[in-house]
Parts: sequence; structure tokens; C-alpha cells
Amino acid sequence: MSGKATTILLIHAFAGWLLCAATMGIGMAATTLQVALIIHAVGAPVYFAAVSYVYFTRFNYTRPIPTAFVFVGFVMILDFLVVGLLINRSLAMFGSLLGTWIPFALIFVSPFVTGILLAPNTKTK
Repeated sequence: MSGKATTILLIHAFAGWLLCAATMGIGMAATTLQVALIIHAVGAPVYFAAVSYVYFTRFNYTRPIPTAFVFVGFVMILDFLVVGLLINRSLAMFGSLLGTWIPFALIFVSPFVTGILLAPNTKTK
């Protein structure tokens, strides 16, 4: 995969992560942590489906499975480095099913399913 293709893929992953981060930031400021986590768990797959739709219909450099792995891996790395180490200064969030593991699973499934559904309408470059 070219540098351009990798950059585009990572920009899409970053866009999804930013939407999730904004959801948590606004949610925690406006409501309880529990409600914010529920909204995030519902929103994360929706955000990544939208980001995946744009990626697969405009670029489609990777197939659904590698795209799903890159997206969720990118989110895991940023959550660890930025949220866990820099913002929270604790990795306790990784002990939460609702806080991390359910959204991670849904973030993986979302681009995979989106890519599969769009496969007949796109071609891999």
C-alpha cells in the first residue's frame, strides 16, 4: 500500500476517533459518566460506519477486514496514549467493558460490515 493510501486510511481512522472523543468529552460535561459511556457505545459504530462509508466509496484502498483492524487498532493506540496516559493518567478505563471493550468490538464490526455491504458497489484499487 502506498504512503498516500496509508495516510488516507489513517485520516479516516482519526476522524472516527475524534468523533468518539468529542462524544465522551461533551457527554461527561453534560451528563454522568455512565450515560456518556452508553452514548459513546451507541455512537462509536455509527460514526465508524459513516467514516467507513466515505472511505470505501471514495478511496477503497483496503478490503473490509484490514480496514477494520486498522481502524480499531488506531483507536486502541490513541486511547492508550492520549486518553489513558495523557488525559486520565491511568489505564483504569481498560478495565471497563462498557468504556472500552464493547466500543472497540463495535468499532471493528462497523467498518467490516460497511465494507462488505458496499463491496458490490466499489472496486478495490
